[in-house]
Amino acid sequence: MLRYALLLLAFSPLAAVAQAVPKPDVPTAAPVVPAAPILPVKSAILIDAETGQVLVEQDADARVEPASITKVLAAYVLFHELRAGRLKLEDPVRISENAFNRGIGGSRMFVNVNSEVSAKDLLLGMIVQSGNDATIALAEHIAGSEQAFADLMNQYAKKIGMSSSNFTNAPGLPEPEHYSTARDIARLSQQVISEFPEYYAWYSTPEFTFNGIQQYNRNALLRRDDSVDGIKTGHTSSAGYCLASSAKRGDMRLIAVVMGSKSEETRAQESQSLLNYGFRFFEAHTLYKAGEELAKPKLWKGETPELALGLANDARIVIPRGKYDQLKAQMDVPSLLIAPVAKGHAVGTVKVLLDGKTVIDRPLVALTEGAEGGLWTRMTDGFWLWFEDEPASP
Repeated sequence: MLRYALLLLAFSPLAAVAQAVPKPDVPTAAPVVPAAPILPVKSAILIDAETGQVLVEQDADARVEPASITKVLAAYVLFHELRAGRLKLEDPVRISENAFNRGIGGSRMFVNVNSEVSAKDLLLGMIVQSGNDATIALAEHIAGSEQAFADLMNQYAKKIGMSSSNFTNAPGLPEPEHYSTARDIARLSQQVISEFPEYYAWYSTPEFTFNGIQQYNRNALLRRDDSVDGIKTGHTSSAGYCLASSAKRGDMRLIAVVMGSKSEETRAQESQSLLNYGFRFFEAHTLYKAGEELAKPKLWKGETPELALGLANDARIVIPRGKYDQLKAQMDVPSLLIAPVAKGHAVGTVKVLLDGKTVIDRPLVALTEGAEGGLWTRMTDGFWLWFEDEPASP
């Protein structure tokens, strides 16, 4: 199929696309953007929560022990159970001897063996207090055994693209084949925030009291930065101090993951430095809205003479501050578009480049139905198509 590239030049048809990009409401003078902080940790990553764009990474694919950050995946499985109706917040959950005993010596909620505790209290005990006992009790309640629940965790991890992770227990206790990466944990955090905002709110709970014992959320950033509302800490002697954190300032949410820090205080400081760097030196823009008309090529043999093209979803981008005016767009559409074309059918692409690198690559879709025209239209257009080069259908 013959295609043509439209470059973002004043005399090009893509000028219409350029006009569709809103002008930034910030000064266009580019500030000095320093290099990202290099942290004394095993691995780290900073991503935009909405787009998944990586803003900073440091050995983000290195295999590490996730420690109690594992409980974010356990919670993700449980949130799916709640949504499906297979678990209810008021359900009583019996505390087995195994759940009670494995909580001893680590972080725990202080549940009593053979007692019954509501699923909601156990979820809060797992999320706020990082209770190993609460996590194992819920795992056994859902899957019959912790190992079966770990299998469920691995299925969900694979489904959301955690390709470098494997989990052998629910609370994150050290085991040789229990591992993840900073990148996978960031991806998991992104899914929890986007899929379950109603339950994600629990991660900002400052403290939780159960059995007369008050315990505080171990995420120190919740008490230092009002924009931080999650997510989860982790620590073992072999894993070091770990933290997956998230903050929202204005219309931008970032997720920072720090693995293998030296102390509880440094993991908070290192996470804060990543978040501050991202918010200070990056900005988010929605370049094109879903359904916004970006092109209107001729529709041969169509009921209408032209067909509106646009994007099925918003095109959002996070870029270094001051780089907005350096974005360049390219649009690729068929030179000859012939009806019928179904609404939503991909008939081209839009690319946005920064410094020569593609930062957005989305299909252009038909925004309306491109139905065939009447007999006369099809005959006359068919005649004129003999004089066009290489007629093509989408």
